[in-house]
Amino acid sequence: MKYWLIKSEPGVFSIDDLAKAKNKTTHWDGVRNYQARNYIRDEMKIGDKVIFYHSNAEPPAAVGICEISKEGYPDFTAFDPSNVHYDPKSKKENPAWFMFDVKFVKKFSRPVSITEIKADKKLQKMNLVQRGNRLSVMPVTKDEFDEIVRMGN
Repeated sequence: MKYWLIKSEPGVFSIDDLAKAKNKTTHWDGVRNYQARNYIRDEMKIGDKVIFYHSNAEPPAAVGICEISKEGYPDFTAFDPSNVHYDPKSKKENPAWFMFDVKFVKKFSRPVSITEIKADKKLQKMNLVQRGNRLSVMPVTKDEFDEIVRMGN
């Protein structure tokens, strides 16, 4: 099993939106970074645990847990010219972008702010706190996952 962190702006799609979704599940589309795409396409597996993180929020914070419910598959929004995530270079026969499905597991009792995460000695090497890391999908270690879950509950 692997562990991940996914970011979403709460005004676009929040943990509460995921909790209210049909079957508490949704596809995670619109990722347009090649490194993140590779994680989605090549490494994410059903059952992997995920920290749901609200970015561009006040404060940015880890807010809950979800899990991968469907492994990476072509991101159909890339093929739709009316979609904000449309990419004319991505072709159905050779897709550039991938998505996955994620299922709500639990909302934290309290958000774990980026300030708290950065201050925690156990999380100093976490990708999230590394300078310049702006990926919306990134791996975390089991220890990092467990520490954030502990802090949120």
